[in-house]
Amino acid sequence: MAFYVTTAIPYVNAPPHLGHALELVQADVLARHRRQRGERVRFLTGTDDNALKNVAAARAAGVEVGAFVRANAGRFAALREPLELSFDDFIRTGSDPRHAPGVAALWRRSAADFYRHSYTGLYCGGCEQFLDDTGCAEHPAVPERVEETNWFFRLSRYQGQILELLESGQVRVEPAARRNEALAFVRAGLRDLSVSRPAARAGGWGIPVPDDPGQTVYVWWDALANYVTALGEGDELRTWWLGSDERVHVIGKGIVRFHAVYWLALLLSAGLPLPTTILVHDYLTVDGAKLAKSTGNAVDPVALAGRFGVDAVRWWLLSEVAPVGDTDFTVERLVARADRDLANGLGNLVNRTLTLARRQERIRPAAVESGLPGRVDAALRVGDFRAATSALWAEVDRGNRLIEATQPWKLADPGPVLAEVLGLCHLLARELRPFLPSGADRLAGQLRCDGPPRPVFPRLGAAAPAIRPGR
Repeated sequence: MAFYVTTAIPYVNAPPHLGHALELVQADVLARHRRQRGERVRFLTGTDDNALKNVAAARAAGVEVGAFVRANAGRFAALREPLELSFDDFIRTGSDPRHAPGVAALWRRSAADFYRHSYTGLYCGGCEQFLDDTGCAEHPAVPERVEETNWFFRLSRYQGQILELLESGQVRVEPAARRNEALAFVRAGLRDLSVSRPAARAGGWGIPVPDDPGQTVYVWWDALANYVTALGEGDELRTWWLGSDERVHVIGKGIVRFHAVYWLALLLSAGLPLPTTILVHDYLTVDGAKLAKSTGNAVDPVALAGRFGVDAVRWWLLSEVAPVGDTDFTVERLVARADRDLANGLGNLVNRTLTLARRQERIRPAAVESGLPGRVDAALRVGDFRAATSALWAEVDRGNRLIEATQPWKLADPGPVLAEVLGLCHLLARELRPFLPSGADRLAGQLRCDGPPRPVFPRLGAAAPAIRPGR
């Protein structure tokens, strides 16, 4: 089995915030989980360097565009260690030598679907797209009225095929609410799409349209191509896109139409395989407002992990965030979840089990019957990380209830009960590894050690100083 998983590539007009960490951690869990199941995996992420909003942010900061983009892109790449990410590849669309030639090759493969057309409409700089109506649901700024002559793509040609792909599940969009949104958009009728911008408006930033240097490839066309351009033209392309069993995109809800409509049309036009699955997450908010640097409510994931530990951050993102509906972040919720689940739940189970087992002689973990691996597999297949973590914690509760019910310290022969709970602890340590890599490793080490048990997960408690949004 070959499993290729990607994240969306974010703009680098600002440093990363906790919303970016959510997507990266979700994709990381999928990659680690499939590796643990013995599959070949490639995990790609990166940055979208070519957006006009990056240019605008650099100019506003009084910094040369290239230097500004490099600095912020570096901050995204540097999330690897503090968030314990396991990506195999990181692509920067503005500088990676694979990308611009790959975009040009993809453009030429779709040449029959391009035509020149003059267009007047409202343009949202935040979304980097023309709008269908008078405003943007996500960006409050008044859109700019733009009149341009650009290259257009015959999106309307692919309406029937895309509708069939989504209705049949050949391209699976999860959760169902996001699939229904994509279907409603397609059923309303697809109009041809502008896929270039005048190079002058981009200030020379971006990828030139092949054979038309006066035009720059539309940033979304450029960005979507990264899933293929990162693979080059040889064995990696054949393995991970042309021949892989699963091609999975992990994205936010605001860009569903780009991935479930525009990207499919581009690939159909180019004669390339389609993604098999698009997993969509909703947004993180603070006081009901979407996390964004522009609104001053961004939360720095590196600072958060440095203060409370990567286990607490990853666990909150995976266990607390709803599969549908935005989730409000507070430090208090993060601390409470870590203390309840990690310190008092799993940590307490392992600690008390080892304390009791080491009073006996030669107690070894028993093989336990559990549907946990299957439940985790099923939940992750549809991108329901909260269901997957709930399955883990159902087994933690099972172990703690078994100890409470049997009270092995009162039994003449506590060996069978302790062996069963020890076996359950070993299973939990294995199944936890994709979610909390270092935490699971510490648990496994604790279970192998003959020394006195020590707490694996610290209690964070109310005394931990808060990290406020925007810091």
